[in-house]
Amino acid sequence: MHDFPVIIEISTSKESAIVYVQPSRFPPSGGQGEAPAQSGDRFDDRAARQRVQEPRINRRIRVPEVRVIADDGEQLGIMNTHDALRQAESLGLDLVEVSPMAKPPVCKIMDYGKFKYQQKRKTAEAKKKQQVIELKEVKFRPKTDVHDFDVKVNRLKRFLAEGNKGKVTVMFRGREIVHQEIGFDVLKRVSDVLKEDALVESPPRMEGRQLVMILGPQKAGVKKKAD
Repeated sequence: MHDFPVIIEISTSKESAIVYVQPSRFPPSGGQGEAPAQSGDRFDDRAARQRVQEPRINRRIRVPEVRVIADDGEQLGIMNTHDALRQAESLGLDLVEVSPMAKPPVCKIMDYGKFKYQQKRKTAEAKKKQQVIELKEVKFRPKTDVHDFDVKVNRLKRFLAEGNKGKVTVMFRGREIVHQEIGFDVLKRVSDVLKEDALVESPPRMEGRQLVMILGPQKAGVKKKAD
């Protein structure tokens, strides 16, 4: 935006006048007079969405009565919301709405801060236990020599030992495509060498000018039994 003012000339039949207008007084283009959203507005929207996802607690519970569960799991029945809140406060705990769609809503007396901390820890532990399995590709040629073959097979073995899957591809060029049996022989050699480390999850199949086989890690119990 330019810093200098916009000059507008207004003319009538008797006189003319020049008016200086600062650019900041013009509405932004396409905004129909509305100011663009500021970064603070975005933070406010994000906070509002987070509040919607969290349960209502204590004085944010507006309904006249609720069904109450004590902190030890005992069913206290339907109570006036103010009475339930006073009981929670007398124990130094919170009244948390756990089932807002029930009639009346179900609330539980608990330490909400401790509950949130425990849920956060459970989520973090679950993420640690999750194993991300990657599909890693190793490419061969119908005429791959012995040294390269061994190097690529060892690479596949390492991928499988890490719990990943291997995509074994034989690429054909030119007239090599008419001798697909050579590619099948290459993949059979690979599966034979890795028979104690891998399971053939998808047998060899042609995909365009490539022959593809998918290997998965051998289960520990199966490998131990084979030994």
